[in-house]
Amino acid sequence: MVLYFVSYDLVKNKDYSKVIDELERLNARRMLESNWCLTRSTSGESKHLRDHFKKFIDSDDRLVVSEVTDWAGLRMMDNPNNL
Repeated sequence: MVLYFVSYDLVKNKDYSKVIDELERLNARRMLESNWCLTRSTSGESKHLRDHFKKFIDSDDRLVVSEVTDWAGLRMMDNPNNL
């Protein structure tokens, strides 16, 4: 399994429910308020995931999807080890 981090900033209209519902549907785990992790079966899906999640945010919001090979955290809400 390949680990991805998804981070977002909702700028004006802060309707988090759409993006959070989709992250939860994909079994993602919330590490920080606007930072989630999820696994996929293949590498190289960052652009695909970005295009997928942009459907759940507004046009002025920000989004980053990263494929992760190493990570460290402190006092996170949840973590990739629980996936």
